[in-house]
Amino acid sequence: MTLIDQWLRRPDFDILRLTASELADVASCHQGRFAHPWSEDEIHALMRQDTVFGFIARQTNPLLGRAALGGFVLARVAGGEGEILTIAVDSRFARLGLGWRLMLAALSEAKRRGAESMFLEVDETNHPAVGLYRRLNFQTVATRKAYYKGADGTRTGALVMRLDF
Repeated sequence: MTLIDQWLRRPDFDILRLTASELADVASCHQGRFAHPWSEDEIHALMRQDTVFGFIARQTNPLLGRAALGGFVLARVAGGEGEILTIAVDSRFARLGLGWRLMLAALSEAKRRGAESMFLEVDETNHPAVGLYRRLNFQTVATRKAYYKGADGTRTGALVMRLDF
């Protein structure tokens, strides 16, 4: 494969602040990754809160067609603590580092807003996500048994993870 072939196949992404115009794409991405996805209205209700912010990964390689949404992250900061509300990367763009980049943007913004620590919950069976959070130095501080319900009705536990800044 030539360098040109690689460039044409591997899309580039910019990390941008989430705006209201992106909510339909964000809801669609969430639907593609979660058994019980949030609707566009639910995401919009969150985004109306002053404490909530988000980032998207938007494709920038025009030769690949329409600028696809590669992923997003929603977070909030209140009382010196931050929380990752949800994060998703479109399966077409998995393993390109978008989750890492989105998390770095959210962590940076949380620090800027005065967070001293960041929390998140993750399905204990979501090994790629757990690995990402551990590489970012999140530590497991609690577990929740049978917290998540899968599409088939099975239940899995959640890890509560924390990162101190």
